[in-house]
Amino acid sequence: MKKLSLLIIVGVLLISACARPPEPPPVVEKPVVAKPVTEEGVPTLQPVAWQEVSGWQKDNPSLALGAFLKSCSALRWRPQWQSSCQEAAALEHASKAEVRTFFERNFVPHQVSQSNGSNDGLLTGYYVPDLKGSRTASADYPYPLYHRPDDLLVIDLSDLYPDLGNYRLRGRVEGNRVVPYWGRSDIDGQSQPLVGQELFWVADAVELFFLHIQGSGRIMLDNGERVMVNYADQNGHPYRSIGKYLIDRGAMSRDQMSMQNIRAWVRDNPSESGMVLNQNPSYVFFRELDGAVQSPPGALGVPLTPGRSLAVDRRYIPLGAPVFVETTWPNSEQPLQRLMMAQDTGGAIKGRIRGDFFWGMGDQAGEQAGRMKQPAKFWVFLPRVASTTN
Repeated sequence: MKKLSLLIIVGVLLISACARPPEPPPVVEKPVVAKPVTEEGVPTLQPVAWQEVSGWQKDNPSLALGAFLKSCSALRWRPQWQSSCQEAAALEHASKAEVRTFFERNFVPHQVSQSNGSNDGLLTGYYVPDLKGSRTASADYPYPLYHRPDDLLVIDLSDLYPDLGNYRLRGRVEGNRVVPYWGRSDIDGQSQPLVGQELFWVADAVELFFLHIQGSGRIMLDNGERVMVNYADQNGHPYRSIGKYLIDRGAMSRDQMSMQNIRAWVRDNPSESGMVLNQNPSYVFFRELDGAVQSPPGALGVPLTPGRSLAVDRRYIPLGAPVFVETTWPNSEQPLQRLMMAQDTGGAIKGRIRGDFFWGMGDQAGEQAGRMKQPAKFWVFLPRVASTTN
């Protein structure tokens, strides 16, 4: 009876929090190489011959070798990755052909399929934005960037109820009850429940909103210092696209949708900007990284590589694995075919063939990331020993 009561409470909390939040990038969990979970229908990963990997011969895989070696810093303790990681470490001055042979000898390509057998998916982009900021509040820097709140409660249910998978509930204690954590409209509203827990103050509320979506950013401080901030936790509310909201209300068409056009619409409609931004109740908290960090870490715990790091749904694609991507350049039909590494996750990256392409840092990367919403196909490279034993 007690177990039933606890299940009911958990269920209520799940419904209230509506949360399967993004997972903290700095936490390095043991990567898995076993075939990811499959649903009814076609298996997620199906082995294919190398000649079936469309565009494999057109890319220069040596340009992805550095990103693969970063994955190895997290994967090298896993038996199925040890030999390939050791061999890769000796390829620093290898030719393009030698690196291609290395991957073909050590890995088996697996095409990623939807449950209905389709091989088509969606690829968007993300980047590290630059924001003007300060360590103190002022008229020039009025918008707070918060660290992980002291009262944020995280309940991991996987140990008690393995069937719930990786569900983590975010909440706070109110009296003798656990209630959902504050949403965006509460945190940024007049009540300001997180006063005193500011990490930085920034100049632009819209840029701050997009920093929450990207998960990492550089703060250009008023004293000339540059600091990197990175995802620390999230309030447990689901991510909701304000782009979809603007389409639904007729503010712009689907063809017009881009990060740049969303930003412009919000700026051109200041009386509605707060209401529109609050359509996304998800709220991200940050941490300041060491000053020597040149690129933020992803969910694998290793620094991301511009143009070669990919955010995926880890339920289907193992973190750390090489992934060959066939897509097109943003707002173009020009082919973009390259080897990337699954090194990150994201709150909106859900599905078998769903990825987020890391473009790098600054405005130029943001231009590409903001316009990227392209069809894509994926091939996951699994270690030859592991793929033949699973």
